[in-house]
Amino acid sequence: MSTFFLPTRILLRSCTEISRKMAKIIKLDDDMLEKQLSMAAKSLQAGNIIAVPTDTIYGLAGLAQSTEAVEQIYAIKGRNSSKPVAISVAEVSDIPRWARMTVPMELLQDLLPGPVTVVMQRTAALNTNLNPSTDLVGIRVPQHKFMRQLAETCMEPIALTSANTSAAGNTIDIQEFENLWPQLDLVLDGGRLESTQAVREGSTVVDLSVEGQFRVLRVGCGYKSTVEILGSKYDLKDATEYILPAHN
Repeated sequence: MSTFFLPTRILLRSCTEISRKMAKIIKLDDDMLEKQLSMAAKSLQAGNIIAVPTDTIYGLAGLAQSTEAVEQIYAIKGRNSSKPVAISVAEVSDIPRWARMTVPMELLQDLLPGPVTVVMQRTAALNTNLNPSTDLVGIRVPQHKFMRQLAETCMEPIALTSANTSAAGNTIDIQEFENLWPQLDLVLDGGRLESTQAVREGSTVVDLSVEGQFRVLRVGCGYKSTVEILGSKYDLKDATEYILPAHN
């Protein structure tokens, strides 16, 4: 019986390819924040996809203005291309650049930063290859220092979706999406996020694209306060008809 040996150069090349595919795990540390922000921003600007913690669940992130990055996110998740991806920005004041305002800025400031995704009509400034099948875009301003500072460092919106394969459960610990690590450049480990069923459902998604009304598209973990603010404080009509399942 003969033994088959691979040439050394092939073995070395194979090992190099494997190492390039394995994401670098970075434990977030306030004392190293500036360096870690720079590393994450450079990775995104190089066209890579990274995993990030948010104020709800872990997410996959890429630059929204990069069509290649957006396509990578869909490929990694195995996500249907007709399902839109939200964007994350640093401040509420950034929203008018990417979406047409149908509500007062004060309303958005009451909702955000926080576990809410507001859906509005997109502006021409946003990458046309991001969610090309709709003129709407979901926007997040997470209550998470690293995510907000990352968007500020990149100086452009970050495409953001849950760190899981399509239709799988949302994740609150990096070990829960370990199967995706080989397809990511960096995994920013913010520790185990708040562990409740509501948080695992992600942000509350609300459509504010029509003046004078709102539609809840996904209940999420900020539902009660969101509906109270929109309905009671700002007297918007609740036009909700159908609510999406938590994992989509």
